[in-house]
Amino acid sequence: MDNPDRFAKIRLNRRKFVVIRSDFVGNPTSFYLASRRMKKPIRVTVTGAAGQIGYSLLFRIASGSMFGPDQPVALNLLEIPPAMDALKGVVMELEDCAFPLLTNIVATSDLNEGFKDTNWALLVGSVPRKAGMERNDLLGINGKIFTGQGQAIEKNAASDVRILVVGNPCNTNCLIAMNNARGIPSERWFAMTRLDENRAKAQLATKAGVQVSAVTNMAIWGNHSATQYPDFTNARINGKPAQDLITDEAWLKDTFIPTVQKRGAAIIQARGLSSAASAANGVVDTVRSLTGETPNGDWHSVCVCSDGSYGIEKGLIASFPIRSSGNKWEIVQGVPVNAFSRSKIDATVAELLEEKAAVQNLIPA
Repeated sequence: MDNPDRFAKIRLNRRKFVVIRSDFVGNPTSFYLASRRMKKPIRVTVTGAAGQIGYSLLFRIASGSMFGPDQPVALNLLEIPPAMDALKGVVMELEDCAFPLLTNIVATSDLNEGFKDTNWALLVGSVPRKAGMERNDLLGINGKIFTGQGQAIEKNAASDVRILVVGNPCNTNCLIAMNNARGIPSERWFAMTRLDENRAKAQLATKAGVQVSAVTNMAIWGNHSATQYPDFTNARINGKPAQDLITDEAWLKDTFIPTVQKRGAAIIQARGLSSAASAANGVVDTVRSLTGETPNGDWHSVCVCSDGSYGIEKGLIASFPIRSSGNKWEIVQGVPVNAFSRSKIDATVAELLEEKAAVQNLIPA
């Protein structure tokens, strides 16, 4: 070697030869493996890639926040034709970041190309919700979009594809896409309520005067809408029931629940635009939780295809408490549901059934 001091450590075994540069030792977030048997890149499709959530999300995927610091990624960026110029600018910024993990970028408005060989399809794009707009107004507008996307995913994606729907109304958009791609197992389809879970944890932590990491077992039930049920009755703070620390039941029922339910609308009212950075963070958290191990005794919230658990109609896309173990997940069974919780769950499921009825023409028999 010309400069033997350049290298701090050499590890050798039968499988790989790894050289770690000394100038990166002690800084694990930035060290670069100069030579190793690289993992196969995960190909990720992001729809609405030039939008606010997409813009907030892409750099976190490319930097390793979603899949880890040693997992290469390739990006398929999908946009509508009028947004392609903006998408070119996003691509330039991604290139300018020189992310070591980012192996390839495809920018397109073609559904078939956009979902080609994708392992994770993040369906972020949808017609946005604006101030004063009801969620039901979005159903007819977005339904046909997700019909086409579901069909294109089934036709073009990798055999192990998993899909997370973020664009609202995400539960019913997911239902439409899933039913137009029946060749893909229903357990591969998800819609996001992790943002709601994070919002709920933050509210409880603030009220209890603790760090948000102290809040666990926060379940979101039902629809990602103003009827969702953030279940404080099973939440825990520092391992104890949340209601042992927050004894103001009126606050929990009359302030906490509606604050979480209406947080998205409050953000729209405040900034004139819907949640972006926090939504992108929810996407990252969701995928990390689904691809990792859920801590013992805890759970996370995500919308999945109901198997009939907790009396929620089979086939609906509804939020449940979930436990994950890498590539598999399960609905947590035996979570206590008291009369108050039952009424809240029933109300949000009723809304999901109404939404399903409104788009029945888009769901093949």
